[in-house]
Amino acid sequence: MHPMSDSPYQPMHGTTILTIRKGGKVVVAGDGQVSLGQTVIKSSARKVRYLAGDKIIAGFAGSTADAFTLFERLESKLDKHPGQLMRACVELAKDWRIDRYLRRLEAMMIVADKDVSLILSGLGDVLEPEDGIAAIGSGGNYALAAARALADRADMDAEAAARRAMQIAAEICVYTNNNLTLLSLEAK
Repeated sequence: MHPMSDSPYQPMHGTTILTIRKGGKVVVAGDGQVSLGQTVIKSSARKVRYLAGDKIIAGFAGSTADAFTLFERLESKLDKHPGQLMRACVELAKDWRIDRYLRRLEAMMIVADKDVSLILSGLGDVLEPEDGIAAIGSGGNYALAAARALADRADMDAEAAARRAMQIAAEICVYTNNNLTLLSLEAK
């Protein structure tokens, strides 16, 4: 059974990806744990990376091979629609819904550029959070709640809030660790 078939918001197990927009910066953070069932296979995986010449940050939850397929497809869409992250994501979502091979992929993505942060799911969703904060993965709801609570703190910039929110998620979710990859861009 496809892990996202029951609900578009069913978490992918094995990771936490978080994005925060604050103070003219957008940050995407991901933990480093890779789990196979109840076993930690790797603790230092990089699930967040730059795309499109370092103009876009993308992070994934779910199957690694499937996520890299999606990264490649997204980069292809960005080549066709340079500087138009929303349009490229909508085009990818259309393919993801229609293409029989892509429909079987078990991954979700968060992508962000200087203008917009988006969640992409295999159900064809391209979701933009109202507050610039979004999270996916098994620890996503914990990181999301923590990030929303920390977002208004004047003493924390986007990076500090993301680090603390991810730390909180790692303390609660057994599929999330404290080995973070955190990438940022200047935002509008």
